[in-house]
Amino acid sequence: MTMIGDAVTSSETAHVDFWFDPLCPWAWITSRWMLEVREVRDVEITWHVMSLAVLNEDRDLNDDYRALMDRAWGPVRVVVAAAREKGPEILEPLYTALGTRIHHEDNKDFDVVIKEALAELDLPASLADAANSTEYDEELRASHHRGMDPVGLDVGTPTIHVNGVAFFGPVLSRIPRGEDAGRVFDGARLLASYPHFFELKRTRHERPEFD
Repeated sequence: MTMIGDAVTSSETAHVDFWFDPLCPWAWITSRWMLEVREVRDVEITWHVMSLAVLNEDRDLNDDYRALMDRAWGPVRVVVAAAREKGPEILEPLYTALGTRIHHEDNKDFDVVIKEALAELDLPASLADAANSTEYDEELRASHHRGMDPVGLDVGTPTIHVNGVAFFGPVLSRIPRGEDAGRVFDGARLLASYPHFFELKRTRHERPEFD
């Protein structure tokens, strides 16, 4: 990795493993940023499922958030079921179909979101049945822990692994576009490459915006 002007460049492909729950607005922004990064940097993204419900199941939550976490099982179970049936290549388009409805269209009726997302991708409507089944929970938990355990217990989502180095973040309130996206990634990649880097944080004072 070398510095040229204001940019960090590397001749090697960056391998990014991205863990997502379709419900998380912060992970959604970070995921859309990574798609922008892929247009301007040599990046290979592998998508994985984590679960806000699993992450929060032993935490003390208010009633409203606990109710949301109870509903949060549905979309991720469907994603795991779709990946089992169609392979991991379905994860990116299904995440995009679900996330667009949940975040951009502000549709929190997850049954409708799931039905429409499956139809958009010509996936079997029967996959929606997974939302209310525990059949996929062991697989879901295993994926969750592969992503989350390396970053520790006191963090949340988004969680990404850059060239095998796991960290929470970056947390963004807007989606960087074009070369801005590339420069933000350059910085994240540089920090990830330093083995003794752990945390860089400030108080969040903006709500996420998805446009």
